[in-house]
Amino acid sequence: MLFKIILGLHILFGTTGLLLGTFILIRKKGDRLHKNLGKIFTISMISTGLCAFYLSYVHPNLFLFVVGVFTIYLSVSGYRMIRLKQVHQGQKPTFTDTILSISMLMASLIFVYIGCKYALAKEPFAVVFFLFAALSIRLLHTEYRTYTGKVTDPMYGLKNHIGRMTGAYIAALTAFLVVNNTFLPPILAWSLPGLIGGIFISRRIRKVQKK
Repeated sequence: MLFKIILGLHILFGTTGLLLGTFILIRKKGDRLHKNLGKIFTISMISTGLCAFYLSYVHPNLFLFVVGVFTIYLSVSGYRMIRLKQVHQGQKPTFTDTILSISMLMASLIFVYIGCKYALAKEPFAVVFFLFAALSIRLLHTEYRTYTGKVTDPMYGLKNHIGRMTGAYIAALTAFLVVNNTFLPPILAWSLPGLIGGIFISRRIRKVQKK
């Protein structure tokens, strides 16, 4: 019964996040409605990620666990990034940001370990875990620059906010596609949303930079 309840909540929060995320992506950015919907989106993504932890533990599923980790990390760090508006002038991350970075570093090491186990077993999905680990390290390197005072871009916070919040949406979309996929090869179901989403993020950031 508990599993069914958590599964229902997972579906509810995930669906809410996907619908809100789609609406936020296509409408005007920066106004009060955008901020309010963004808070609901963040809460939905965190909640669905926490539910994923429980579901992946009761019915062991490493992929669901990885998506849960990324969904929470990208949502929380993306929400925090918009508040780092003066990092190029010496603003430092908070204790919460530090704990988040350390937790994600530990998770990325777990991704590498799982990827190595899959690679030794000649499982093709080892590539997925290595990709997640590489992405994690890339994001953590970006955060490391804030701790060492090396950020000079005045749009650092906004760019990372866009990239990470969109990334959280992509993680939720990936999970939805993998669970309901009946026509794509599994490796494509896992990688296609990220590839398309990466192109969207790059174009969006370039557009904001130009403005």
